[in-house]
Amino acid sequence: MLLIGLTGGIGSGKSTVSAGLARRGAVIVDADAIVHELQTPGQPVLAEMVELLGDEVLHPDGTLDRAAVAARVFADQGLLASLGAIVHPRVRDEITRRVLNEAESDHVIILDIPLLAESGWEGIVGTIVVDLDPEIAVARLVEQRGFTAEDARARLARQATREERAASATWLLDNAGAPADLESQIDDLWAELIVTPHQ
Repeated sequence: MLLIGLTGGIGSGKSTVSAGLARRGAVIVDADAIVHELQTPGQPVLAEMVELLGDEVLHPDGTLDRAAVAARVFADQGLLASLGAIVHPRVRDEITRRVLNEAESDHVIILDIPLLAESGWEGIVGTIVVDLDPEIAVARLVEQRGFTAEDARARLARQATREERAASATWLLDNAGAPADLESQIDDLWAELIVTPHQ
């Protein structure tokens, strides 16, 4: 397999790049999707979150109210750290399990991890960083995902800086232009990945 990291700040277009690589044949291990799976009703992670934060973080049907969680934890660093201690080890274990399942394959494995620059990962051959000016990211989050500008800036401020991510990049994709420009960069990247020696 060839293990490649993929990261980018919120609103950068990382999900678009991930989907584009999947269409070209990559196996995607998506940290956010794993988080959602681990936080479904009946999972130990959700039960521990309710124990920490209370029943008010659940919808009436028992599913997680993510907006309620965000409202509680992002203003309280201690609570955020406690939540991280519940969620992050389980996510890391599940990512590791999925990567090991591909260890003998000849696939290109993309680790789609928002906080890759902050957390690091063993065995990655290179890192794709989706780059975007933070103010353009804020505008896109407000326009396309219903964020307030204040909330978007607050979330960006909690992530690695644009410069820190760029410094970790093996491949830097610029998402400031039109969607077709990004697709062209994904094409070029995929052509390079499929000829890179696999471990």
